Amino acid sequence: MDDPKAASTDRFANAKRLQLHLGGWEVKEGWIIVNVEDREGVDVRSTVTDLSMFPDGSAVEIYASHVYEHLGYQDELPKAFEEARRVLMPGGRLRISVPDMEVLCELFLHPMARANANEQFKIMRMMMGGQVEPFDFHKVGFSQNILTALLMRHGFKDFRRMDDFRLFEDTSKLRFAGRPISLNLQCIRGADAPAK
Repeated sequence: MDDPKAASTDRFANAKRLQLHLGGWEVKEGWIIVNVEDREGVDVRSTVTDLSMFPDGSAVEIYASHVYEHLGYQDELPKAFEEARRVLMPGGRLRISVPDMEVLCELFLHPMARANANEQFKIMRMMMGGQVEPFDFHKVGFSQNILTALLMRHGFKDFRRMDDFRLFEDTSKLRFAGRPISLNLQCIRGADAPAK
């Protein structure tokens, strides 16, 4: 039986200047979709904690919308950030969108939401995951301070908050009660080794 991961490793052995869309499904020219689920349009089936099919420094850009909150912060998240750093070339760009816990907490505690259990339930699902499938559970919450601090530990720098990445039609653009619920952060892989 053929090993699909080995085939992917061979496929990308000499790859350069890749654009990786982690957790995505929207097909867009030039982007390689990596997803844990076997969906139409997925190029590589893998977790974001294992990007071993891509050589060191082979990607110019990585985009991950509403992916990293599904990882445990003790083990999975550090592995995922280290893999992103390894695969990106120095100066490569990482674009991340995650639920913004500060905004969601404000929405959850707003008097209009507190007066309506259905509205609070919708907000709670944005915090904890929709939980309609095995991978749809959130294990960590992010503020800009938390996400920036974690990424700095893995050698990322030049952080910039974005309203809209203007790349894909996905959850990064989701609004609730007129407010964007995503923390969209762009950063650059530094050339130096990350601080331990």
